[in-house]
Amino acid sequence: MAAKKAKTVYICQNCGYQSPKLMGKCLSCNEWNTMVEELIEAEPAQSRNWRANSGVAPSVASKPLKISEISYKEEHRINTPDGELNRVLGGGIMPGSVVLIGGEPGIGKSTLMLQISLNLPKQNILYISGEESEKQIKVRADRLKEASGTCSILTETNLSAIFRTVESYKPDILIVDSIQTLALPYLESAAGSVSQVRECTAQLIRFAKETHTPIFMVGHITKEGSLAGPKVLEHMVDTVLQFEGDRHMSYRILRTAKNRFGSTSEIGIYEMRSDGLREVTNPSEILISQRDDNLSGITIGTSLEGNRPLLVEIQSLVSASAYGTPQRSCTGFDAKRLNMLLAVLEKRGGFKVSFQDVFLNITGGLKVEDPAIDLAVCMSIISSLEDISIPQNMCFAAEVGLGGEIRAVNRIENRIAEAEKLGFKKIFVSKYNLKGVDKNRYEIKLEAVSKLEDVFEILFKN
Repeated sequence: MAAKKAKTVYICQNCGYQSPKLMGKCLSCNEWNTMVEELIEAEPAQSRNWRANSGVAPSVASKPLKISEISYKEEHRINTPDGELNRVLGGGIMPGSVVLIGGEPGIGKSTLMLQISLNLPKQNILYISGEESEKQIKVRADRLKEASGTCSILTETNLSAIFRTVESYKPDILIVDSIQTLALPYLESAAGSVSQVRECTAQLIRFAKETHTPIFMVGHITKEGSLAGPKVLEHMVDTVLQFEGDRHMSYRILRTAKNRFGSTSEIGIYEMRSDGLREVTNPSEILISQRDDNLSGITIGTSLEGNRPLLVEIQSLVSASAYGTPQRSCTGFDAKRLNMLLAVLEKRGGFKVSFQDVFLNITGGLKVEDPAIDLAVCMSIISSLEDISIPQNMCFAAEVGLGGEIRAVNRIENRIAEAEKLGFKKIFVSKYNLKGVDKNRYEIKLEAVSKLEDVFEILFKN
């Protein structure tokens, strides 16, 4: 029997491009100094299938079918007790789906996965950990004050051994923490390398699709904030979730970057406590600070994240520039859009902000892209510039155009209802939004405006 041949290749750690020789610059993604030498051992093709690794007979090759011959039966999703996770996934866990969740170290990825495992007593769950021992996981489970007799822990990094255990255990849900710790023995490269991550993920996906077993995979991220490993990893899986937040703050945001079975606009909000993650069912209350005094530069805007209306607090600070070039800094808001709104205020409103430092902050750690908070941002900046406070019982829901016009936004009735529920007395909206809206059904006053001058007249000249 001929000896197995091994070859050395250079693989880009950013995109997975392979080259027979070392290059300073990757020819695929044009990144510098990302090529790493890896030893790849030749293996029979059947070894690259999860069934061969688990000792199960290989499956029969599939045959092409006409689309009219394919029978389809709607899959019933697995509902979890975690309403935030159900919303982000599009209504629950889809059988056979592969979900990749990434986030910074210490943000709470493993805690979230363990809570899911412990809160599904009717499901047979196998939690595979390549980073922690059984005792460490037990300590965390005791801290979470949850107990589930159907959740089993396996500490293993060899994917072939994992598949053998999975075949005998037959779990309903498989959780892998993390994909960067798994390795296949026939690949000589280290765990976490591009070839190992790509091949391990491919075999897990084959297993999920053939057995209809949902899989959650925890993934590391790079210093730039993107998921570690080749970019093809995100294309392979069904859903990509980002767990975001400041480790020094208690609130966490679960955001969808990709979802084949639902919307990518939904978010879930959690609060990190000593006994685990708690769902935040009414995030508007935590995103609006409770203050006794009326302060200038603070307004409330309405935003939509998927189907969920949110009221967010916008804080601005405008001061005379101490340097030649004025500073423009914003947190949670697009810097280019801020510059556009400042130009509109100067050109259409006559406010001299060209030589002023402008600092803008969206509270709560949110990143808002909804143009419906444009009017709230403009009023926050003018409030700080003129040092005139805006009453706390007012909020804004409108987009600002380049001509200074107040433009309509989508789903205005949801925004109005959320503001009324939180006790606001007046909301500024575009007059074009009120066509067909019954004002009598709301207790909150609807202030219809069409130009920025109308808002200035009401707020700052009365």
